[in-house]
Amino acid sequence: MTSKPGPDTTADGHHVIIHGRRWRATDPAVPADVGERLRGHLMAARRAVAAARRHEDSRAERAARDRVQTAKVALGERGVPWWEQSADERRTRWTRGLHALDT
Repeated sequence: MTSKPGPDTTADGHHVIIHGRRWRATDPAVPADVGERLRGHLMAARRAVAAARRHEDSRAERAARDRVQTAKVALGERGVPWWEQSADERRTRWTRGLHALDT
């Protein structure tokens, strides 16, 4: 089985290019198992946003959007750019984010 190639990246690896738009890349230092769990939380939170919008539940939507933000920050896709953080700061970022989403 072959996997499809990932998106194009900028020369410095800090961003991916999708449909001509530049987006911050996931921190490559995030361990694979942690990244998988964070992406699982992210996708669940995105589904929760959609469900809350369908039900016009603004409180549930806000809570789901907050979970999306937590996952994106933990992955290094939002917040302080991962390439400007030390290795300890990066590890702390994804550890805290995963803990917050797991609880």
